[in-house]
Amino acid sequence: MKFRISLILTVIALAASSGVSAHDRDRGCTNATIRGTYAFAVHGQILTPNGPIPIEGLARTTFDGYGNLTQVDTIAENGNVAVIWRPGTGTYTVNSDCTGTMTVNDQDLPALHLTILISQSGNHIRTVVTDPGFSTTSEADRVAVSNDRD
Repeated sequence: MKFRISLILTVIALAASSGVSAHDRDRGCTNATIRGTYAFAVHGQILTPNGPIPIEGLARTTFDGYGNLTQVDTIAENGNVAVIWRPGTGTYTVNSDCTGTMTVNDQDLPALHLTILISQSGNHIRTVVTDPGFSTTSEADRVAVSNDRD
């Protein structure tokens, strides 16, 4: 009898926890889904009339959960690092289906526009630059969650 009661309680607990998980998934994503700091790896090319210029880089981006971001990045163009830890700011919007957009403003450069795809409950982000002349993607993992919710 004890075994049967334990089994029933285990089944009820599993059913309740799977219901919570399904409910969380149904709520979808918001700007708050990617609140925190992410480490990005950037890969691609800048397409110029004289041919493509390969780029590789890193960025440390912090999303505030309300649609604003700050970052520092280092980008190597054609194997040469031009700037180390250039500061930038920007904005982002996350849709309920975990897609979105992001705009980054680095000092003395035109704004960079990206589409984003969020996965793993907000712990992973993939991007594609949508500006003409770029064939560039990035992937990021969350490295810290911000508890600041001003």
